[in-house]
Amino acid sequence: MSTPNPTPLPSTSGPCCGADRSAVEVPAPVTHGSGAPADSPHPLPWAAPVDEVRARAERTVPVTAGPFRMGSEDRDQNAGDGEGPVRTVEVPAFRIDPACVTNAEFAAFVVATGYVTEAEEFGWSFVFGALLDKELRRASQKPPGTPWWRAVQGARWDQPEGPGSDAAGRADHPVVHVSLRDAEAFAAWCGMRLPREAEWEKAARGGLEQARYAWGDELTPGGEHRCNIWQGAFPVRNTLEDGFLATAPVRSFPPNGLGLYEVAGNVWEWCSDAWTTGQASSLSGDVRVMRGGSYLCHDSYCNRYRVAARSATAVEDASGNKGFRLAVDA
Repeated sequence: MSTPNPTPLPSTSGPCCGADRSAVEVPAPVTHGSGAPADSPHPLPWAAPVDEVRARAERTVPVTAGPFRMGSEDRDQNAGDGEGPVRTVEVPAFRIDPACVTNAEFAAFVVATGYVTEAEEFGWSFVFGALLDKELRRASQKPPGTPWWRAVQGARWDQPEGPGSDAAGRADHPVVHVSLRDAEAFAAWCGMRLPREAEWEKAARGGLEQARYAWGDELTPGGEHRCNIWQGAFPVRNTLEDGFLATAPVRSFPPNGLGLYEVAGNVWEWCSDAWTTGQASSLSGDVRVMRGGSYLCHDSYCNRYRVAARSATAVEDASGNKGFRLAVDA
């Protein structure tokens, strides 16, 4: 299957953020009449109860209306990301998910609707190479410039590392390999929406003003890990000091002051905003903001798990480190 018109990842994206889908071409799997892959495992017995998932807005966290100080002048911000200047932003009241959408919750959506993700339509997605066995790692393509990623045929939300893998044992992990369209479809099914970038940052700060992280200014206060990021020398050695090589269950670390979990690390989270920096840019196509960083972020090159940090990707991009949480008007 041919890839879409080239939409390169923004030059401001760190190498942990993703790889360029337009740079590789992987054959699509055989499909049946609905467009879903012929080996689709639906129905999924480990899916969460449909009615419970659709009522998720009732379990959201309220965020009061009012101003907050958005952005940072952090010395470690990535050039061109547009974190600064620090400015006062007025945000209306809204409500937001305490945690990212999980595999079990996304499974309920798929079972109820027969939804087919963009990664399934493409027939492949990007997987971090260290998660693959040697044979599959050798057989899959390396995108130029980011050899730790692999374009894996059959990788998708319910087969996170491709054929032979299964999200069933990770029901409480964040769903990954979801594009912006996939996230918006799930949101519409729940009567919700993706958060706006200012909403996401205000909620992620948890009431702290201009703190570096969602919990304060120290990365590991008292030696305690507060997020799922890379430790060691990326990409060759992860010391696993936080306990995870890839995704963690969505409530693995303490919540912030508002009760939000994993707003740093674990998976990048889609926001609805178009990517802008106020600077000249070579970006093209429909490119949106991502927030929060992922399990592949490391301060040697991608310290975007800081609460003001931001990055972006093309709307069709999906990989093993992108997920989402939802918001709703108050």
